Amino acid sequence: MTGLWLPPEDDPRTALPQERGEKPTVLGYLAHYRLTLRLKCADLTPEQLATRSVPPSSMSLLGLVRHLARVEHHWARRCVEGHEELDRLYRTEEQPDLDFDGVQPTQGCVDEAWASWEREVAHAETVYAAAEPDAVVTFRGEPLEVRDVLVHMVEEYARHLGHADLLRECVDGRTGV
Repeated sequence: MTGLWLPPEDDPRTALPQERGEKPTVLGYLAHYRLTLRLKCADLTPEQLATRSVPPSSMSLLGLVRHLARVEHHWARRCVEGHEELDRLYRTEEQPDLDFDGVQPTQGCVDEAWASWEREVAHAETVYAAAEPDAVVTFRGEPLEVRDVLVHMVEEYARHLGHADLLRECVDGRTGV
């Protein structure tokens, strides 16, 4: 089975629960994609994680970790929980792309990014587990179903994992899912 990232018996994604229904399905995909991000970044040095793609882009695997922490924070805390007053992670008015532009090839930056991502994922998992997909929240003065947020999260991870595939292949040639 060439091209596999890991032998099936060693792949932690195969142990995810396979429940039926809309919410378990969407949350299952999200859990799968979160684990895939972790796998795509495994066994790399800070320098490799911070390696940028193609100029002028500032995209890197480490930037993706920071970006996805920012996305998790935004949608769970600011949108679903209604805390729009919270500052966005890795973003200022002067530096709206700080998630990517602020990456440094240091262990400290790597540790901080993963801690932020893990904190925001854990919080989001709690928020989404308690929410019903058809619940309506108000965000920026407009009604929004939690279902839309969950589907957007799956879409966000799926899109960026495509980027992660290419970034990882450029760093060390490793391919596969």
